[in-house]
Amino acid sequence: MRGCLRIQWSSRDVGRYAVAAVTLLSIACGPSKPATREVVLWQKVGSWSGRGNHQTESFEGETGDLRVQWEARSDAPSVSGTLQITLHSAVSGRPLSVAVDQHGAGSGTAYVNEDPRTFFFVIDSANLDWSFTVDEQVEITVTGK
Repeated sequence: MRGCLRIQWSSRDVGRYAVAAVTLLSIACGPSKPATREVVLWQKVGSWSGRGNHQTESFEGETGDLRVQWEARSDAPSVSGTLQITLHSAVSGRPLSVAVDQHGAGSGTAYVNEDPRTFFFVIDSANLDWSFTVDEQVEITVTGK
């Protein structure tokens, strides 16, 4: 046999290499931590509708990250109305953020970012029917593939 390399292993060498191979494979292919990822969800806080002025009941804001989806409608297009939706602290009663300031009919989505606490909304409206839904952003950790 010309040009061939011949290796002879003793049974003791084969055993050592087998142990080394199994050890390397167990390290490389052993149990790994399941993959995790953060997922953002929107949890419904409440939904309100009406005409004229209103104050909502208070609600607990766990994260303070709120999404307000709103609509203002008018029965008489020639009459201009207003809609203002303001977020308040339920502890002090003070206004924190104006989420919506609309003149005339319309719709949209507003995002409010406050420190977690107990909140309520005050709606100031003239000549418009209004509705809005509030959702709170919640992050969860998902484990798996």
